Amino acid sequence: MVFSILLVCNCRKTNSQMIDQSTVKELDLNRYLGTWYEIARFPHSFEKNLVGVTAMYRLREDGKIEVVNQGFKNALDGKLSKAVGKARIPDNKEPGRLKVSFFWIFYADYFVLELDAENYQYAMIGSSSDKYFWILGRTPQMDPAVYNMLLDKARQRGYNLDKLYKVPQCGK
Repeated sequence: MVFSILLVCNCRKTNSQMIDQSTVKELDLNRYLGTWYEIARFPHSFEKNLVGVTAMYRLREDGKIEVVNQGFKNALDGKLSKAVGKARIPDNKEPGRLKVSFFWIFYADYFVLELDAENYQYAMIGSSSDKYFWILGRTPQMDPAVYNMLLDKARQRGYNLDKLYKVPQCGK
C-alpha cells in the first residue's frame, strides 16, 4: 500500500473523504465465512490480469480469519495464482471494519459496506481509499437486478464506477 504525505493543507476533501465508508452494523462471521466469487472490482496491481477470482474465508484456531484469494492469469483456463493471508476484526463494536494482511504485519482496511443480511448472498467491499472496491457473490453469476442495485448503492456512496471491471467467471 502506498502512503502519501500531504504537502499542502487545505479545506477541500479528497476523493476518499467524499466516499461514504459506513459499514454494516451487524456481521455474523460464521455466515460470512466460505467462498465468495469476485463479480466486479477496481483494477489494481495485485490482481492484474486475474479472472475467475474467488476469496475463501475460514476461521483459524487463533481466532483470526484465513483468507485465500485465487484466480487465473489472463483466461479461465490460465495458470492459477493464489495468495494466502489473514484478517481480523479489530473492534467488535464495528464488525464490518476488518483488517486484512497478505504480507507479514502490514494490514489494510476491508470494509463490508453492503451485505445481504438475510441470506449472505452478496457483499460490497471497500477500503479507507476510494481506489479499492469489490462486488462479491456466492455464485459465479449475479442476478442483474442485484448487481445494478449494488452499483446504485456504490454511486450513492460517492464511488466513481467508470473504472469498474466485471470479472469473467465460469459460466459467463
